[in-house]
Amino acid sequence: MCGIIGYIGQRKTAPILINGLAKLEYRGYDSAGICVLEDQELKTIKKKGMIAELAKDKNINNLSAVLGIAHTRWATHGEPNERNAHPHFDCDGNIAIVHNGIIENHQALKKLLEKHGHKIKSDTDSEIIAHLIEKFYKDDLEEAVIQALNLIEGAFGLAALHKNENRIVVARRGSPLIIGVGDGEMFVASDIPAILEYTKRVIYLNDDELAVIEKDKYQIKKLTGENVDKEIHEIKWTVDQIAKQGYKYFMLKEIFEQPEALLNTLRGRIKENQIKISVDLDITKIKRIIIVACGTSWHSALIGKYLLELITGIKTEVDYASEFRYRQPIVDSDDLMIVISQSGETADTLAALKEAKKKGAKTLGIVNAVGSTITREVDTGIYLHAGPEIGVASTKAFTSQVLALIIFALNTKQNQGEKIDKEIIRELANIPDKISQALKQDKKIIKLADKFKDAKNFLYLGRGFNFPVALEGALKLKEISYIHAEGYPAAEIKHGPIALIDKNMPVVFIATKSNLSQKIISNMQEVKSRNGIIIALVNKGDKDIKKIADHVIEVPETLDEFSPIINVIPLQLLAYHIADLKNLNVDKPRNLAKSVTVE
Repeated sequence: MCGIIGYIGQRKTAPILINGLAKLEYRGYDSAGICVLEDQELKTIKKKGMIAELAKDKNINNLSAVLGIAHTRWATHGEPNERNAHPHFDCDGNIAIVHNGIIENHQALKKLLEKHGHKIKSDTDSEIIAHLIEKFYKDDLEEAVIQALNLIEGAFGLAALHKNENRIVVARRGSPLIIGVGDGEMFVASDIPAILEYTKRVIYLNDDELAVIEKDKYQIKKLTGENVDKEIHEIKWTVDQIAKQGYKYFMLKEIFEQPEALLNTLRGRIKENQIKISVDLDITKIKRIIIVACGTSWHSALIGKYLLELITGIKTEVDYASEFRYRQPIVDSDDLMIVISQSGETADTLAALKEAKKKGAKTLGIVNAVGSTITREVDTGIYLHAGPEIGVASTKAFTSQVLALIIFALNTKQNQGEKIDKEIIRELANIPDKISQALKQDKKIIKLADKFKDAKNFLYLGRGFNFPVALEGALKLKEISYIHAEGYPAAEIKHGPIALIDKNMPVVFIATKSNLSQKIISNMQEVKSRNGIIIALVNKGDKDIKKIADHVIEVPETLDEFSPIINVIPLQLLAYHIADLKNLNVDKPRNLAKSVTVE
C-alpha cells in the first residue's frame, strides 16, 4: 500500500515529511514526492525510485514551509514515473492531493471532467480527485472535498491542500489514516511509524470520516456533515515494534492481509450479479488457452486450468515458463497465452510471453505490479490490486491470482452467452470473510508447528482443485523452513511416495468436501495402515476424517472450485510458524529473491 504523511506546525516541514516517508518504506513503493505551502504557493518535488533520491534533491533544503503533505506511491493505475508520482494537482496548481486507494469510477469521472475543460496530465486514478475538488471549490476546501468525494466510488485515504488555506483536509474510506496530535503541531499519516518519532497521541479515522487539521486544533466529522468526537489513543509501542504493524515478519503480516487483498481484487468487479472486468479480448475466437508461470504462480496456473476447463469448456494447458520456449511449442493465432507474475518482471515468464507473441498468440497478463514489463508487453490484462508483497515467500499474491483466474473464467462464461448463478456470485463475494475465519486457526497451527518443526520430510496430498494446493503447501515449507517437502495427487502415492511413509513422516491431506472425498479417505487409510502421521485439512463438522486423522485443522466450507483460496491459508501459517520456531529469517530465506529477473 502507498504511504501518506502530512504536517502542520512550527517546524520546517520538509525534513519531517522525508523522515516520515522513510519510515513507510516497508510498505513498498516505486516513487515519492512532497508538496509544501510556502508564501501562498504550492511547491512540489517528485522523484521516481527511492526516497533517498528525493532527499538528495538540492531544492529540499531551501524549503522553509511549516505545512505540507508527502506520499510514497505503489502503482495501481499508470506506470511508475515522475509524472504519475504524487502529489497531484488541479489545472491551475492551486490544489494538491495525495491519495491511497482505488477510484473505481475514475474513467467515467475523467470523461466528465474533460468535457468541462479539465486536462488530466497523469495516467493515475488519483489525479481525478484534485480536479473534482477544483470543480467544487468556492473558497472552502473542506466543502469542496466533501462534494468531490460524494461522486467517488472506491477506496481512498486522502490529504488535500489549497494554496490559500493554512490547513490540511483529510478523509478516508477503506484506506487507513491517522491523525497525530502534538504540541502546537499536527500530523496525518497512513500508518503510525511515520509520526511516532514526533508524537504518541493518535486518532484513528473511521470510514467516511473527514478531518480539518490546523496547527493547534482539528475537527472531525462524517462526510454527511455530522460532527464526531474521537478518542485520542496513546501509543505504547516503539518504531521498531510497529514497522510491520506489530507482526514479527512481513510474511505473517501478508498472510493476515489476505482478506483485505482479496477485497481489493474483487473491488468493482462484481456488479448486478455479473462479473465486470476490462479485458480487451474476443474470447469467442479463442480455441486454446496456454498459461505460463514460475514457482507459486505456476501453482495458481494449475488451478486456473481446472477452473477454465470446468467453467468455460476451453481447452487449457499449463507450462513452466522456463521450459515453454525451449520445447519448440506449437502456437497460433487462435491461442490465448495467460502469463502470471506477481512482479511482472520474471525473466522466464517474459521470455515465454515474447515467444508466444512472435507466433501470433493473443496475450493476457495477471500481474500485481502496475507498470511492470509484462504489463507493457501483453495485449490486455488483469491487475490484482493486492498491495505490495515484501516477504519473499508469496502468500497474498497466490490467493489473489487464483481469485483473478476465477473472475476471468466467470467473465468468459458470460461472454459465451451464459448466465452466472447468483449463488456462485454470492459465494465469491464471501471468500474474504471465509479467509478471515480460516485465519482464526492460527493458535492451533502454532501448536502443530511446534510438534513437527524438527521433522526431516513432509508429504502434502490433495486431489482435483486441491492437488496444486498440496504443491503450494510443500513449496512454502521448503522455501522458508528448509524442510524437504513434496506435493502429490493423493492417488499417486501408490506409485512411489508411499515407500517413504513411516512413523516419522507427517502427511498433510487437503481433505475438504468434494466429489473426491471418499477417494481421499481411502488414500488416508493407506497412509494410516503404514503408521504415517496424518494432518488433515477439513471442513467444520467432518466427523469421518476426524476418526482417521491424528490432527485436524478446520476451515469454512465453500464451493469446490473456490476452495484452494481458503485451504492454502492454514498451509501458509504452518510453514511460517515452523520456520519461525526454528529461528529462521522468514522474510529473507537463503538463496531466494522476491523477483527473479534473470534466467
